[in-house]
Amino acid sequence: MLDDRKLAVLRAIVEDYVSTNEPVGSKALADRHNLGVSPATIRNDMAALEDGGYIHQPHTSAGRVPTDKGYRLFVDRLSQVKPLSGAERRAIETFLAGTLDLDEIVTRTVRLLAQLTRHVAVVQYPSLTRSTVRHVEIVPLAETRVMLVLITNTGRVEQRVVDLPEVIADDRVSHLRAVLNAALDGCGLAKVPETVAALPERLSPEDRPVAATILSVILETLVERHEEKIVFAGAANLAAADFTIGLRDVLEALEEQVVLMRLLGETDDLSELTVRIGSENPYTGLRGTSIVAAGYGSGDKELARLGVLGPTRMDYPVTMGAVRAVARYVGQILAGS
Repeated sequence: MLDDRKLAVLRAIVEDYVSTNEPVGSKALADRHNLGVSPATIRNDMAALEDGGYIHQPHTSAGRVPTDKGYRLFVDRLSQVKPLSGAERRAIETFLAGTLDLDEIVTRTVRLLAQLTRHVAVVQYPSLTRSTVRHVEIVPLAETRVMLVLITNTGRVEQRVVDLPEVIADDRVSHLRAVLNAALDGCGLAKVPETVAALPERLSPEDRPVAATILSVILETLVERHEEKIVFAGAANLAAADFTIGLRDVLEALEEQVVLMRLLGETDDLSELTVRIGSENPYTGLRGTSIVAAGYGSGDKELARLGVLGPTRMDYPVTMGAVRAVARYVGQILAGS
């Protein structure tokens, strides 16, 4: 176990290295931080930290830099999530205000995260398996053509033009709409197939051919969008001077949806931030990166996750604060949509 003084030295090393991108020496620590001890004592503490695997010397006569183990201790014990300023919170509200369509919400969110953190932002679309139907609308377009609109509780809006097998009067459209909403309102999307299977029996024989056509389109729509989707932004941030080693591997990983899904991780606690540092990542090509992620959702229900990927030399308190704040705002938007 490290005593408080050594922990203070480690915190100072991490903060200075993140700020300067230069190995940190004992004299610099003594000059920049009020540690209350001499440079000689700091050197002894640094030697102990190095023996413990928390820092290392990149080359002879250089100062020290944090290791993954050092960053982990810093994140777990030595840092506090930095809250956003009032101006930053207002900027988020303004940037995300007025978004109604799910695609627009996700697009704005991923751009916002990349701008706030200067890292690669990753946002997962709300999972279909966790979504429910909020409303089904059938809009007549012509005598044998309607627009089918399926709206979920996560803001997802699916629209399809449906060609009907026969002419249908407006009152029959209204009746079919009412039956669909009565059956599907609040229904989990995973349960929609078994729910709609019983619907034709609740309709008159003359309405069943039209209903069967519309129901088949609903099922096709859900099947087409069943695969989870992830978007990212800010890849240009990877071109930072200290993040060139393994850059190709990182870019390739960003193209793999399954990899990104696993990196974001899973948790049942919406308030929990997850941080994976360097070697904690399961993918060899991402061992030089860290991922900060959080869930977002409606109420206490997580619908999906978002986060950022950047070099291990990141400002963890600021990044964690930004990820947590954006996740909360997105959840509020979805809850009110």
